Amino acid sequence: MANSRTARKRARQGEKRRRHNASLRSMARTAIKKVQSAIQGGNYDDATAAFQAAVPIIDRMTGKGLIHRNNAARHKSRLNAHIKALQS
Repeated sequence: MANSRTARKRARQGEKRRRHNASLRSMARTAIKKVQSAIQGGNYDDATAAFQAAVPIIDRMTGKGLIHRNNAARHKSRLNAHIKALQS
């Protein structure tokens, strides 16, 4: 348990940031799942639209340090490859 005043404040701040980051991480996961479900549905137009919406969200999470840039690049690359496979 935090004993000093500053330690209590840091604990409060950390909890607040943890909740905020969890919300942002959830938003990114939801965006990725929307693209995956559109791919599963076989609809190229819906998948492309969902991918276009997901990319800025993924990039934003990378900029905030919530996910590693290689992780973001891997997600975008794999989703894009699945979408291209749908097209042909």
